[in-house]
Amino acid sequence: MSDARAGSGQTRQEVDILLVEDNPGDVRLTKEAFTDGAIDNTLHVVTDGKEALNFLHQRDEYADAACPDLVLLDLNLPKKSGEEVLEEIRGDEDLQRLPVIILTSSEAQEDVLRSYELQANAYLTKPVDPDAFLDTIQTFEEFWLRVVRLPPCDRTDGG
Repeated sequence: MSDARAGSGQTRQEVDILLVEDNPGDVRLTKEAFTDGAIDNTLHVVTDGKEALNFLHQRDEYADAACPDLVLLDLNLPKKSGEEVLEEIRGDEDLQRLPVIILTSSEAQEDVLRSYELQANAYLTKPVDPDAFLDTIQTFEEFWLRVVRLPPCDRTDGG
């Protein structure tokens, strides 16, 4: 893995992020925010829940996928919902410690509660305003990629 898991307060070298998002506009804004940020990162993008699980388990076209340092997960996804993806991650011994941050447009209290019941590490609501969205991603980056110490990848199937 990368040196992204250096101790708190240390400069991180590179971070692999899996973005699970089906809205092309939100993908574009997220990429823009990370490009403008100070942390070197690789942003892997998948557009549905089934694809996310294939990426995480290195299945099909993702056989050589990197083990991400964290996942940004939308709740409203085709094929498999973000809630189902989170539930599967938390039920998998090799993935259960992977930090998963919900990044969704839903402000519904039941979505917030259910996400935390399924052990999401954080719940971020996407602002509608593009500038506010960029600010949210940059604040996320500052905290999760500069302050937080991330766990090592435990995936035993090559990641």
